[in-house]
Amino acid sequence: MSYYINYPKWLSPFVFPFTTIIRWYSLMYLFAFATAFFLLRHILKYDQSRLKLSIKDEKDVELVLYVAVFLIIGARLGSCLIYSGTYYYKHPLEIFFPFKNGKFVGLGGMSYHGGIFGALLGGLIFSKVHKVRLVDVIDTLIVCIPFGYTWGRIGNFLNRELYGRVTTSSLGMMFPPENTELFDSSLPWVRDVMAKVGIESNAPFVNLPRYPSQLYEAFFEGIVIGCIMWFLIRPHLKKMPPLMPFGVYLTLHGLVRFFIEYLREPDSNLGFIIKGGAGSDTPYLFTSILNISMGQILCLIMVLSGVLIMFLSKMMYNKSRGKECRK
Repeated sequence: MSYYINYPKWLSPFVFPFTTIIRWYSLMYLFAFATAFFLLRHILKYDQSRLKLSIKDEKDVELVLYVAVFLIIGARLGSCLIYSGTYYYKHPLEIFFPFKNGKFVGLGGMSYHGGIFGALLGGLIFSKVHKVRLVDVIDTLIVCIPFGYTWGRIGNFLNRELYGRVTTSSLGMMFPPENTELFDSSLPWVRDVMAKVGIESNAPFVNLPRYPSQLYEAFFEGIVIGCIMWFLIRPHLKKMPPLMPFGVYLTLHGLVRFFIEYLREPDSNLGFIIKGGAGSDTPYLFTSILNISMGQILCLIMVLSGVLIMFLSKMMYNKSRGKECRK
């Protein structure tokens, strides 16, 4: 008896079986931007009395385009310069070049944290062009982004990438062997996992079940945080101090992702950045909360930034209200 879920055989990373150029992951970006756009249009049309941002209807398309373009640029740069070692420092022209060895490979790596900076830059340029306050652009957009983020993680799942660590849990999923790392079956910990999940094999290398961490992120970082931002924060946008919604989002996302990262396998070329516990030389298994990945470090920076932004936002808001009361 097997104690894991098999990755659905009918799922393919390619939209059309006759070509490998178009992947579902690429289309997920379109779904993400479309979701953010329709949510933005909704609040600009029906929630105007709750907003500080005031732009004409046709400008919402322009705003999403600014943010989308720079988000992709930031996400790509973040992935190449933070997670890919020194390769792209030596080959900078390949960062945005979608071909390799004469074949179309697309832009395979994207970083969420880099995308945040890119999106902020896009919002900044839009605010300068149309003479609106950047803080109002940020606070309005931030309630629309999480639901779009969900599509990105679903894209990772369909692309069979960014899977979690090896697990003996019944929630573990056996991803296709051609997309995962196989393990030396002579290793004691591998034999132990095989016995617990019901894998019988004499092959020198075996595939092991992983946490489908992409789906955990899609649900908790996308849907759950999206519901908090949309149903709890959106109705009070006009009353909240500037950048308070942004600070709330950074804090929530950073906290949630920090803990989910314990189930996600660190990037193979980086491993654990902080090796504070047992099993730091075996990143495939969760063995200690003291082993910290690059993703978790960036999440902690997000949390600290979010808390600082909320504190300064509240302090500046109270200060400005105090001045108004004294007039």
